[in-house]
Amino acid sequence: MAQTLLQLCQQASREMGIAAPATIISNTAHLAVTYLNLINGVGQQLVTEHPWQGLDIEYRFTTVFYEYTGDTTSGSTTVSNMSSTTGLTSNPTYFAVTGSGIPQDTYITAAGGGTVTLSRAATATASTVTLSFSQVRYAFPADFDRLIDDTQWDKTQNWPIYGPETPQQWQWLKSGFVASTPIYRFRQLGSLFQIWAPMVQDDYSGFEYISNYWVAASAAALSKTAFTVDTDTCVFPDRLMITGLKWRFSEMEGLERAVNYEREWTRQLNIAKASDAGSKTLSMAPKASQVLINYNNIPDSGLGS
Repeated sequence: MAQTLLQLCQQASREMGIAAPATIISNTAHLAVTYLNLINGVGQQLVTEHPWQGLDIEYRFTTVFYEYTGDTTSGSTTVSNMSSTTGLTSNPTYFAVTGSGIPQDTYITAAGGGTVTLSRAATATASTVTLSFSQVRYAFPADFDRLIDDTQWDKTQNWPIYGPETPQQWQWLKSGFVASTPIYRFRQLGSLFQIWAPMVQDDYSGFEYISNYWVAASAAALSKTAFTVDTDTCVFPDRLMITGLKWRFSEMEGLERAVNYEREWTRQLNIAKASDAGSKTLSMAPKASQVLINYNNIPDSGLGS
């Protein structure tokens, strides 16, 4: 079972020959305050050090799409007499708009009261025009730290969502002559997961990401980005946290043992990374061996003997 914040700090103290504090949180003594800040720094650094399997989260969401009618006026950004604005009012800027008389790369800037305001003026005047409102911007989960490459999939269509696109590719996709494509692309922009082209159906999609929640309250699920209670535990190995605290403390205090503690921390970090999850066995053969019967393992003669 993982050691608590207090136990980690007390163990580090004993190994450094320092009197161990009785508490950490709410303890105003210099040692306790220093330990808390340093060990939280160790944990927050570790989040970025490696794609830890304990922080790997599968995230699923369904893309949002609405189809309503409204009246457009050439040269105006207002669409009036909307048949509905349901679903558009909470995050209007997350929706792209497509339809007759709507320029490419047009978004909603406001919605409500039977009208929708567009980011670009309509190019035609018409009544009861069918317009598609596709959510192309999605907020990341609250504990999101970073994406894991090549895990983005449209599970309804059974194909990948390609990306992340570069700024140049993104603007080409949104501004070029090809306005839509059956294969969707994505980009992490403005702290949002953005999709292009606008989907015209509700697709079940998802990706994997690394969470920044590395601390658990009372051995429950990971829910915090720092230790806040003496009984908190964390996802990282105890030995790694202890050696990290010893190294940071000794380095800050200018102790001669800092170099040795850093070496100990580095060794434990390498061990933790190597044992974090299973790895593939790399074959020295030019190609994978065949496990089924085929022409490579059937003899040329003697089949009846």
